[in-house]
Amino acid sequence: MQLGVIGLGRMGQIVVDRVLAAGHDVVAFDLDEAAVAAAAEVGADPADSIADFLEQLEGAKRIWLMVPAGAAVDATLEELEPHLEDDDIVVDGGNSKFQDSVRRAESCPAAYLDCGTSGGPAGADLGFSLMVGGPEAAYAELEPIFDAVATGPDGHGHMGPAGSGHYVKMVHNGVEYALMQAYGEGFELLYEGRYDLDLEDVSRVWNNGAVIRSWLLELCEEAFREEGTDLVDVADRVEGGSTGTWTVQEGLEQEVPVPLIYTALSERFGSRADDGRFSRRLANRLRYGFGRHEVPRRE
Repeated sequence: MQLGVIGLGRMGQIVVDRVLAAGHDVVAFDLDEAAVAAAAEVGADPADSIADFLEQLEGAKRIWLMVPAGAAVDATLEELEPHLEDDDIVVDGGNSKFQDSVRRAESCPAAYLDCGTSGGPAGADLGFSLMVGGPEAAYAELEPIFDAVATGPDGHGHMGPAGSGHYVKMVHNGVEYALMQAYGEGFELLYEGRYDLDLEDVSRVWNNGAVIRSWLLELCEEAFREEGTDLVDVADRVEGGSTGTWTVQEGLEQEVPVPLIYTALSERFGSRADDGRFSRRLANRLRYGFGRHEVPRRE
């Protein structure tokens, strides 16, 4: 199958790599010429413009967008839509707001799939978890591509109609916020508590058979190993917040209480004041662990 990929940042490049590794063909475009060159080095067909990109796609177009959520998605679609037909398929693999995905699906001439993507750059080898919304026939058509990008057939699923993929990913991120907050608070009590503990060692023991073992806990172990038990060089500031905000807003609209997610979101916003919390230092470092986000450092 031939897939066109627009957006060759960290996540987009992984999509290109995994699709090529599965034996498919890729046409790659990005505004960054160096990113296009990097994709070409691993076997993708480079495009130097949207027009060139579209010209290289053969037959019914299968296009994967991995551009920043918001205006960049709309701008890309504005260029693509005059050249799309109803037998084409467009996948938005970014962190778009689900209401935006519903709007785009209604106006796009092609079948539009909103694909929540979890796993971050650390998922390059294992593959991603993909939550896909939109027409079921379009999802079925692209299953070989989803198999390649995800961890395999069990790593992706059709969530429902337009918007449902990004909706599930939104709630996923809210849960992620709460889990990070819980680990942060627990390790802060251990750090400030009665004993002089090696928190890397605690993490290692918990990761071997304990009820609370998880990938995030493995990333705690990594953080303590690489930064030291006190995380002394890691800033207390925790970035991010958009998807958590959307989750809390949706909870209010649906009258579903989400107090843990709300508290975790509040802690993120509170971390931007200069009062200092160990739990925030750990949450800061965990964002690097799964997403390779830049780690703000203490001055």
